[in-house]
Amino acid sequence: MSDIFEGLGTASEGGLFARALEPETGAKKPHPDQPEKCLNCDTPLVGAYCHACGQQGHIHRTIAAFMHDLLHGALHFEGKLWRTLPLLAFRPGGLTRRYIEGERARFVSPMALFLFTVFLMFAVFQIMGFTAPTNLSGDEVVERGVEEARDTAAGELARSREMLATGDLTQDERAALEDRISAMERLLENEPDAERTIMEDFAAGFVDGAQGDDDVTGSTGEDVESPVDEGDDEPEVRVDLSEETREGTGIGFIDKQVAKWTENPSLMLYKLQANAYKFSWLLIPISIPFVWLLFFWKRRFRAYDHAIFVTYSLSFMTLLFILASVAGLIGVPSALSTLAVLTIPPVHIYKQLRHTYEISRFSALWRLLVLSIFIWIVVALFVQLLLLLGTF
Repeated sequence: MSDIFEGLGTASEGGLFARALEPETGAKKPHPDQPEKCLNCDTPLVGAYCHACGQQGHIHRTIAAFMHDLLHGALHFEGKLWRTLPLLAFRPGGLTRRYIEGERARFVSPMALFLFTVFLMFAVFQIMGFTAPTNLSGDEVVERGVEEARDTAAGELARSREMLATGDLTQDERAALEDRISAMERLLENEPDAERTIMEDFAAGFVDGAQGDDDVTGSTGEDVESPVDEGDDEPEVRVDLSEETREGTGIGFIDKQVAKWTENPSLMLYKLQANAYKFSWLLIPISIPFVWLLFFWKRRFRAYDHAIFVTYSLSFMTLLFILASVAGLIGVPSALSTLAVLTIPPVHIYKQLRHTYEISRFSALWRLLVLSIFIWIVVALFVQLLLLLGTF
């Protein structure tokens, strides 16, 4: 229940952010009860808003009007939202071109729409329970490693018993194998000392399940030679990776990240998720240079045009992802949702490219193919930035 309220609060927060960037347009009739002069700057009013300071002419002081403003501002329910969304979905290139050329009061600005969709997406995730796990800890990660070791030990125990029963072993080899069997039996019985012994054996590479091991190491720590092919005198080299892990890579930035993820993976996952939507706007400046590369020889198109293209495109993709998530929750077959997520984005980008930049089908197609590669580069750079931000 708390996730639902937190999700609604996140959506409202996104609406308020978008509202700050997208104030109400002046295409509104004067209120019959508004004063003759602006109450803020005393300028004579000639419309619903003051042409000098922009304040609305009619000022109310009722709680009902306050609640109306709250819903209106938070949820952004107004006429131009419904004029923007259909064009964004079915005629994205036309919407982008019209906005670039100056037809802006009719539509929600790209940045306002992007902010609202991003906050809405994470609000939906909160409501649906798609959040970072909070029950992970460094101890649990270690415990999972121990459980995996136990599973491996169970299989190795069966093979070792078979070797002991049927193998042609010397007396020393048999003694060493019995020690291994005893240690693995104690591990499976949850004895702490046995866990340490087996984990050390695994790290050193002695328990590999093969009959042709060069060495057999028992719980006593004594190495016993096993039969090997004559002439095979090449020494075996083993590295204790646990020691390397403790010492680190020597690169401070990487070691700091590894230490934080090891000590508190739950906190790091939460920070990664929080940073993903707090800094989602970074996708825009990261993407603009790559779109510019597709048109750098065409002086007609400027960086501003690419910014509008990218921002509207990201807004649509976010809305599509929200719809796909909700569709899965209400029982729509996952195959259908997956098909939509895989097929709709390239078609949408193709249409937006073609009509925004007014290019031919072939030009839009090859740019779509190149942009598809650029998208993966942008995503990789964005993830790297999130990891970087998570270390501070």
